[in-house]
Amino acid sequence: MRIAIPIHSLAPGGVERVAIGLACEWDRCGHDVTIVLGRSESAALCSAPALRTWRIPTRFSTASWETPWMVNTLYRYLRTHEVDVLFCPGNTYAIVAAAMKLLRGERTPPLVLKVSNALHRPDMPLPVRRGYGVWLRLQGALFDRLVALSEPMQREIRTLTRARPDRVRTIANPVLARRRLKRLARIAHAPRSVWSMHYLAAGRLVAQKNYPLLLRAFARAARPEDRLTIAGEGPERTAIEQTCRELGIAGQVHLAGHLASIDALLAQADALVLSSDYEGLPGVVVEALAAGLPVLATDCCVSMASLIETGRTGILVPTGAEDAFAQGLLDLRQFEPQPARARACAAAYEIEGAAARYIEMMTELVRTSANENGPKPHDPPSGPARREDDAASTRACRTVAH
Repeated sequence: MRIAIPIHSLAPGGVERVAIGLACEWDRCGHDVTIVLGRSESAALCSAPALRTWRIPTRFSTASWETPWMVNTLYRYLRTHEVDVLFCPGNTYAIVAAAMKLLRGERTPPLVLKVSNALHRPDMPLPVRRGYGVWLRLQGALFDRLVALSEPMQREIRTLTRARPDRVRTIANPVLARRRLKRLARIAHAPRSVWSMHYLAAGRLVAQKNYPLLLRAFARAARPEDRLTIAGEGPERTAIEQTCRELGIAGQVHLAGHLASIDALLAQADALVLSSDYEGLPGVVVEALAAGLPVLATDCCVSMASLIETGRTGILVPTGAEDAFAQGLLDLRQFEPQPARARACAAAYEIEGAAARYIEMMTELVRTSANENGPKPHDPPSGPARREDDAASTRACRTVAH
């Protein structure tokens, strides 16, 4: 199977982590996988088995206009390379796929979109939400397959995109490699202190995660010895630091920055906390469950109720509810974890099983597409441009530690 995956950059993020994890497994199984890369400047990822990447070298940064640049890059790649399936690893790449359909028409390979974020967005202003609804319905017609991360998300996708039922599939979010699941299962947490709690949050420092709510709730509930560690980096860092100072909790909150792996923090923490306004299916919750940690989270997506069993593996509170979140922090002090139950839930989100299900789906899709549409017209040879593009193809040894 020849699979192309557009990725803006190798900078750390949940969508990129999952995409590269799948790519590594597909590559290991003998498939021809290429990461079509918008830009390569990233020093945050770890070494792993080599993956093929393809990009257009530039002497300037394209970060501030990454979507138009990705459209240009992917268009150039598809003109000169045969692809069986174009796999879009998250919602942000839907616009890139739409551009390919517009620019290449029938020559566009079958399109698969993994829906990585919630589609129901009450946080948007009403006029924006209406326009977004139209865009979702266009996606329902555009993509050959839309992949949901859970059964509740599948129902949300079918309702909001109006996609044909046969175009929507459910494959659990491939968060953890089997070997990492086993490693996290071996974590033995020390008994919690009666005097202090160590809370852990992890994710990009962006508005979606609503760290201000977490910090205000922590300031209300925390005892002098309680600690909060936030692992992640992003544009909200300065604002978060300022909020900590204003709330008088700067000495109790540690901003750890981006880490290649949060496993050591999972071993040290007493609980994971997630304050997001919206998510798809947050991988960090799966990681915490695999480590046997209880989770306090906002009900930030349709998948959360199937991911966390309230009273058994964690506590769910409404999004934006500061009072409820502060009470949840207090309730975690007396919470009796059920690590075996939590780890059993996390086991459903392994990479190897999901990667095989994707290949089955893609194989069926390619066969169906060939039967329905016949052979696609080819691009004419591009001479020097083809040689220039092939010169940009590299082997990358950068991916995410699992």
